[in-house]
Amino acid sequence: MESRPPARTGQYFEAQPTVPSRPGRVHLALADVDLELGTDRGVFSAERIDAGTDFLLRDHARPDPAARILADIGCGYGPIALTLALRSPAAAVWAIDVNERALDLCRANAVRHGVADRVHAVTPEDVPADVRFDGLWSNPPIRAGKAHLHELLERWLARLAATGEARLVVQKHLGADSLAKWLTGEGWTVERLASRAGYRVLRVSR
Repeated sequence: MESRPPARTGQYFEAQPTVPSRPGRVHLALADVDLELGTDRGVFSAERIDAGTDFLLRDHARPDPAARILADIGCGYGPIALTLALRSPAAAVWAIDVNERALDLCRANAVRHGVADRVHAVTPEDVPADVRFDGLWSNPPIRAGKAHLHELLERWLARLAATGEARLVVQKHLGADSLAKWLTGEGWTVERLASRAGYRVLRVSR
């Protein structure tokens, strides 16, 4: 079972955010997807779409139409999950988070945009053990700490199908290059697909 960061940290990666709720909205505008998304305090990037998420979605998130997708490790209110669901209308999309407030928002946003039948927003423990993914797209929770991040990636990269790939967006100054080195040392093939405004997009495969 996945270990969790310490409880009651006041951070977006705790199961029950301690900050009071204050619902809001953000706008995700891409060439082919235009979404208004409900947000709240206590979830990742509640006031705006994170720049790394935006970078990943604009240029590096084009799954096969019928893929089994993991989007993403810490789904927040669902910008990656909903975008991939809309781009791949036959795909099954799994969106995982330990943050219950984030999961509620992701589910509500999936209903609002008509993809609730294909976006499964659940805790990690609720993903069936036999599910394998054709692709993983993630802006992973770097600030949860290196040890926890490595544990998450070990767990979920292992759930990729034999030909599956992951695309991870990570800030350079938060350790994108050291993460790539660690993944390579763990036996994964890592390619830097792009860099922009201090972010790296890494493609990870077997």
